[in-house]
Amino acid sequence: MNLPHLKKEIEGNNMKSIKTSGIVIAENSLGDSDKILTILTPNVGKITCVAKGAKRPKSTLLAGSQLLCFGEYVLRKSNDLYTIQSCDPIEVFYDIRVDLDKLNYTSTILKIITDVTLENQNNYHILKLFLNTLYIISQSDKNLDFILSVFKMRLLKILGYAPNVEQCVNCGRRDDLSEFSIKGNGFKCSNCAKLDKGSIKMTEGSKYSIIYSLKADPKKLFSFNISESALKEFELISRLYFNEKLEKEYKVNKF
Repeated sequence: MNLPHLKKEIEGNNMKSIKTSGIVIAENSLGDSDKILTILTPNVGKITCVAKGAKRPKSTLLAGSQLLCFGEYVLRKSNDLYTIQSCDPIEVFYDIRVDLDKLNYTSTILKIITDVTLENQNNYHILKLFLNTLYIISQSDKNLDFILSVFKMRLLKILGYAPNVEQCVNCGRRDDLSEFSIKGNGFKCSNCAKLDKGSIKMTEGSKYSIIYSLKADPKKLFSFNISESALKEFELISRLYFNEKLEKEYKVNKF
């Protein structure tokens, strides 16, 4: 997923506007007709925006002020608050909105995105991963635990928490890497793993999934398949390691 028009400042008539792509990650009502939005942008980070009249049925901002709307926004900044002047929606992820399971997994991803992003921070790689993940959830029938696990492992790499998958984190051995150490931050050989009660045994399928999630081209990140048993290992490792690094537990509300 490419991000067009990352940021462009437009000056004229004694005003300054910013044109940027972004996705709505939170929306709240403001009075009878307005909204306050949180929009994640590639280079400005999270920004708080007022969408005046967005709740009115004939508002030109109606579609662009919906949760998960990805579009191109023209904003006017006043102090630390932005006002949306116009929006050109690109994708609204309708298929996620009408599927309860997909919506629940997306809600968990939204919580994560909200926690790991800041204002005035370059979020290009996080936003790109987020959008690619939403497109896969929306347009494919891939297992949602698989998608979430790949997302978590790749996000950890972006945040600087990638596990060591090249060699045993204890002795440096490059073969017989059969277990994942949560506390040790990566793979361990079978001998070193005997002394690590918290290590998790990996099959070749789960080990491949971890390595691929960290190293794959962003455009091909989700384009692999694993067995059901390997997925259980992969999901467990990515969940525990992710929670350890972010020091918080993220749960999906499943029905």
